[in-house]
Amino acid sequence: MPDSAPFSPEFKVPGPEVVRSLPKVLLHDHLDGGLRPATLLELAAEAGVTPPADSEERLTAWVRERADSGSLEDYLTVFDEIVKVLQTGPAITRVTREALEDLAADNVVYAELRAAPELHTAGDLSLREVVDAIKAGMDVPGIEARLILCAMRQNDSSEEIAELVVANAGETVVGFDLAGPEDGYPASNHAAALTRLRESFVPATVHAGEDAGVDSIASAVLAGANRLGHGARIFEDFTVDEDGIALGKVASWVRDRRIPLELAPSSNVQTGLVDDLADHPFPLLQQLGFVCTVNTDNRLVSNTTLSEEMSRLVDYFDYGLDELFQLTVNALNGAFIPEPLRQDILARRILPAYEELADPDYRTEGD
Repeated sequence: MPDSAPFSPEFKVPGPEVVRSLPKVLLHDHLDGGLRPATLLELAAEAGVTPPADSEERLTAWVRERADSGSLEDYLTVFDEIVKVLQTGPAITRVTREALEDLAADNVVYAELRAAPELHTAGDLSLREVVDAIKAGMDVPGIEARLILCAMRQNDSSEEIAELVVANAGETVVGFDLAGPEDGYPASNHAAALTRLRESFVPATVHAGEDAGVDSIASAVLAGANRLGHGARIFEDFTVDEDGIALGKVASWVRDRRIPLELAPSSNVQTGLVDDLADHPFPLLQQLGFVCTVNTDNRLVSNTTLSEEMSRLVDYFDYGLDELFQLTVNALNGAFIPEPLRQDILARRILPAYEELADPDYRTEGD
């Protein structure tokens, strides 16, 4: 994909408003992790469920207290409460529509939402009905959106979810994900599901290198992952000596085969990858040539937006428009969509916005 024009010096350090105005591409965003607090409370009332807090402010504080524990296992307990209100078709459709409205308002032009159908069948819904309910909320103006279906790796449903993905693959459902706690649940446990997807030419991303280390990443890659959900612990396969940083076999494979990393900085701090965002390996990974993308993971749980994640890269690591543009192109290149649509999004939505920020001295006459 083409490079953007040199940017005007006034945007060397883009402020929050400039970052918010940029067109964005989001690959890793969980549907049940991005509810509006007000919606969660309203759906709880409709479902007759007692929410963990009785106001938006208290609910947000409750979520953050548990999410900031420094443990992926504790972080995931928040979802036990959230999914209680997502057991009907109308609730799921509403949350899907609102998620995409919120992303569109943040100038996300392409997004891949992901959801685990098995988490929404405690009531009367079948897996297929859950997918249909999500699809019903996917048509939102201003944003192209697709759906990735997750299997929970601690359960034994992955083959069934893989079949669901294969049966629905097309305009809306574009891929599979293996989610949930990594430690003790390697991707190799789900080899049959991932083989079924490969044989059907359906792509998969796998959560790996978020909580567990290099072995988790190796298992995901060997199972055929096209992208890595998080993958940040790939740095544990680095060694440092007087000659610099040397990559191990797994890290070299991931970098050299251009397997995208779906990094989510704020979430990674919450789940204990690093104690402070300043210590995140994001810039190092990018400098070493890994295909990095920036993501929200769970917007409610991390109290974030994609604009805010990008602004943190600006604030903590001195990222400018060149780096943000590259992250956006990386995400678009890694999206599970046909090449013509990828090129259309680039030409219509991304390049024009960045060209408006170009240095006038570099613009050709007639532009």
